[in-house]
Amino acid sequence: MSRKKKKNSVLVQGAILAAASILCRVIGLLYRSPLREIIGDEGNGYYSVAYNIYTIILLIASFSIPLAVSKAISARLAKGEYRNAQRIFYGALIYAVVVGLAGFAVCFLGAPYLVTPGAVPALRVLAPTIFFSGILGVLRGYFQGHSTMVPTSISQIIEQILNAVVSVLAAFLMVRTFTNVSTEALKLERASLGAQGSALGTGAGVLIGLLFCVVIYVMYRPRMKRQLRRDKTEFIESYSSIFKILIFTITPVIFSTAIYNCSPSINQSIFYWILGNKGMSELDITVMYGIFATQFNVLVNVPISMASALSSAIVPDISGNYALGNQEALKESIESATKLNMMVMIPCAVGLAVLSDPIIHLLFPTATGLGGDLLRVGAITVAFSGLSTLSNGILQGLGKMRLPVKHAFIAVVLQAVALFPMLFFTQLNAYALVISLIIFSLTMCVLNAKAIQKYAGYKQEYKKTFVKPFVASAFMGIIAWAVYRLAFLVTQYAGGYFGNAIAVCIAMTAAVVVYLVGIVKTNAVSEEEMRSMPKGHLLIKLCKRMRLL
Repeated sequence: MSRKKKKNSVLVQGAILAAASILCRVIGLLYRSPLREIIGDEGNGYYSVAYNIYTIILLIASFSIPLAVSKAISARLAKGEYRNAQRIFYGALIYAVVVGLAGFAVCFLGAPYLVTPGAVPALRVLAPTIFFSGILGVLRGYFQGHSTMVPTSISQIIEQILNAVVSVLAAFLMVRTFTNVSTEALKLERASLGAQGSALGTGAGVLIGLLFCVVIYVMYRPRMKRQLRRDKTEFIESYSSIFKILIFTITPVIFSTAIYNCSPSINQSIFYWILGNKGMSELDITVMYGIFATQFNVLVNVPISMASALSSAIVPDISGNYALGNQEALKESIESATKLNMMVMIPCAVGLAVLSDPIIHLLFPTATGLGGDLLRVGAITVAFSGLSTLSNGILQGLGKMRLPVKHAFIAVVLQAVALFPMLFFTQLNAYALVISLIIFSLTMCVLNAKAIQKYAGYKQEYKKTFVKPFVASAFMGIIAWAVYRLAFLVTQYAGGYFGNAIAVCIAMTAAVVVYLVGIVKTNAVSEEEMRSMPKGHLLIKLCKRMRLL
């Protein structure tokens, strides 16, 4: 395969995974609204507390497995070592089963010591999911190592659909007896039951995703057997050496990803502790944290998921080029991924900032103004988190597994140091959580960028990657805000909610068109670069019809 075709293939696979991630996030947004109406901000608060701890245990147990497996398999496939690649897969399965069972035990038995009492049942419901996630992660890593993101993408969509259906249904059934609750104790009990229902959906989604991947693997076995018959590898790796490879690959990724993702749990603990000592009730703290976790975090994670998908797609390519010593192809992969990442992240950040209140009220009709205010202040973290997530994947693909660990640790310390005085000496409350998140993601961006320049010999181009997309996005933001205001003046007579929904759709459509014009007219992306993008020929055709090219 030529370098150009390989580059296009990586971008296509990244786009497939990104599209699936976006669809999953959209599904997540759609079911969050009815779920919030059922369990309230208190229930979302308890679920978020349980989910944060579950995420940390999942990270330690199995979250890094897909990346590690895909990296190890792709490096061997690049050399035609099909038998060794398959042995990596079998070794990873054994590893996932053992570690998954340990993670399940810690999560289930340690729940009373890890979370507040109201979140204990939800965490225990989530515990079996850790075991199933490990096996699912191995299968997804296997497919990604073979440079196909389709099984992973489809399984993620199926997983999210079942998660949405079961979460809403289970939450409704579990809280239906609690009507017109008036005391704080009853509200907290209702919230705890609602959080359990939401947790059931998470587990059901993972289980169905696992079953789908098992079916695909069984269908893939004939092709795998043909590859094994063609394998001429003389040296067959022992399982002891494979376990060592997995452990030495997975462990740094675990620490990197765990530290990177434990930031919410650390912030949550500091948030509850300081505000509780300042005399705020548990109910008020839980409601405030629920708004931050459900309305702000869920929305900003929609575009960030694209960066995560692109990171997963690019790691096998970077790992393969690095193993072969193909420096020029390595730099091209980093450049293409970074440009594509920023061309999406920057306008998403601006769009969420200027349309924060309308979007919040579209998704959460009964929400207070706090969610919109948090989104307006913290939307910039979309760009920083998107870039830091991608650069983590690049460093891991380069084999510099310890660097993201080091950088994440520094970032966590800095954001915690900043969060303490903001909560203790000011009335920022939930805004302090948003600001600390910005500090964390920005720190990661700076440190990762310096490391990539040092170890890959890649010097980031700034004008076309950052400046021009920002200029186009700023103009887009002004137009989107103006279009929304004008549209709402007309559509509000259709009713507050429907008028807002129509106006948001009109404004977002205008934003997409204006941004496309902006990036083409500022020469942020050339016709040749468009051609290398997924479905680039269609984009070029559209631009020529609009007389932009």
